[in-house]
Amino acid sequence: MSIPFPTLTDHFAPLASRYDVLFCDVWGVIHNGVAPFPETVDALQRFRAGGGRVVLLTNAPRDGDVVVQFLDTLKVPRDAYDAVVTSGDVARAEIEARRDQAVLHIGPERDYSMFDHLELRFAPVERADYAVCSGLFDDETETPDDYRELMAAMRARDLFMVCANPDRVVERGHELVYCAGAIADLYESMGGAVMFTGKPYRPIYERALARAAALRGAAVPLDRVLAIGDSVRTDLKGAAGFGVDCLFVTAGIHAGELGGHETVDHGALAAIFTEAGLLPAAVTRRLAW
Repeated sequence: MSIPFPTLTDHFAPLASRYDVLFCDVWGVIHNGVAPFPETVDALQRFRAGGGRVVLLTNAPRDGDVVVQFLDTLKVPRDAYDAVVTSGDVARAEIEARRDQAVLHIGPERDYSMFDHLELRFAPVERADYAVCSGLFDDETETPDDYRELMAAMRARDLFMVCANPDRVVERGHELVYCAGAIADLYESMGGAVMFTGKPYRPIYERALARAAALRGAAVPLDRVLAIGDSVRTDLKGAAGFGVDCLFVTAGIHAGELGGHETVDHGALAAIFTEAGLLPAAVTRRLAW
């Protein structure tokens, strides 16, 4: 059974007055890993100029400060947002609670900031007490299938996994690369226990809401919060589960199945919402004022 088609808009301005806070996805909405989208940066700047607050909400398996530095390298101006909350921030809190346990890290060296100053003991799968997955060791050449042997070894020891990035794939330029979520899904399918620290799970939204309240100096009603994102699995599902509206961006990771970066296939769009059983407040090709 199909569900009603949401409002399709080319401009954010008519919606902006309904909200005080934006929970805005980063990769796929603000940039594609190579360059920022100028119209999106402009829209966020205008929203903030009107008194709104923008909390960037990302499944990056790194500290928020590291994401800020990366945005700086892409020339995303800091006046486009107020704060950054990452799945890495949430994962770090879980890791800190396990400081006395030996950890197996699955992921690239660039994610090590998640462990800074925690004085952890790292160990191979044979001696680890649990695992943290932040990504693939080499996401340019590997796929989740390359990790079946490692996942089997973890499962044999019944190791618990903290997944620091629930995304399965992310857009880099115009290519899709695998993320930690794809490995965590494989481990779950083998019977392994996994804690997902980012979207669509509540802890990252609770952290973002607390950050927004601190910025505004007052509690923020959920009906005054809009989540903006390009993933049905993480952004749309997460917003619905937390009880906030969602503006769905089509020119992101679903672009290939929705008609491309420049057009929208309405039938395909309706199909993915029907399959998910979820409906955003509105749909836009790219966030623009």
